[in-house]
Amino acid sequence: MTEETTARTTVTERAIAQIKAKLAAGELLPGQRLPTERELAAELGLSRSSMREAIRALTTLGVLDARHGAGVYVTRLSPDDLLETFGAVAEMSRGRTLLHLVQVRKILEPAATATAAARIDEAGLALLRAEMRAMERGVDSEEIVGHDMEFHRIINEAAGNPVLAAILRGLNTRTFRARVWRGLQEANAFTRTFHEHDAIYRALTERDPEAARTAAAVHIGAVEDWARRQADAEPEEQ
Repeated sequence: MTEETTARTTVTERAIAQIKAKLAAGELLPGQRLPTERELAAELGLSRSSMREAIRALTTLGVLDARHGAGVYVTRLSPDDLLETFGAVAEMSRGRTLLHLVQVRKILEPAATATAAARIDEAGLALLRAEMRAMERGVDSEEIVGHDMEFHRIINEAAGNPVLAAILRGLNTRTFRARVWRGLQEANAFTRTFHEHDAIYRALTERDPEAARTAAAVHIGAVEDWARRQADAEPEEQ
């Protein structure tokens, strides 16, 4: 990286920081249209090229939404908007990074499942039961993955914390889940996985947070074992 490129990157980072500061201070609100690139650059004392790069970066992160011919707007700043790129990390990760991401899920999801045990309603339990039955009837891995994702989404959203639910969605993208299910299929572990889902479901129906936490931890522990085998099979980094 040249000195000129480093200097430009530093200015762009300052532009990003200043826009974030405006958001944090409430000077820019969700859904609000930003001033023009020229106006914003002049207000912040920065070049238009640096402002353009900052807007592009914040658009990629889900903070801003550039609408062709209509200007640049602040997104809803919802957890889903801001954590969308997190899912890409989970999808592309391999080796130890993949294992560490699964371990993060192992910390968070049992807590969400325990909380859901006290909050999920009968309608939610009926949806879980339907997803379990559909999973067991699934004829191909893609169909099973879809029902598996929905099963966990219902539980995580029942915990009532949208930020936690968004993080866990990022750790359970379709691409990632498909990788896991292919590994389970190769290990002939479908039946065991269905039993693990059933243990989670029964703990939720009994409104037993600790049993729900334990059942979720056991289930994700199987995914952790798969991720560890994947990591052990990766060549050592030089």
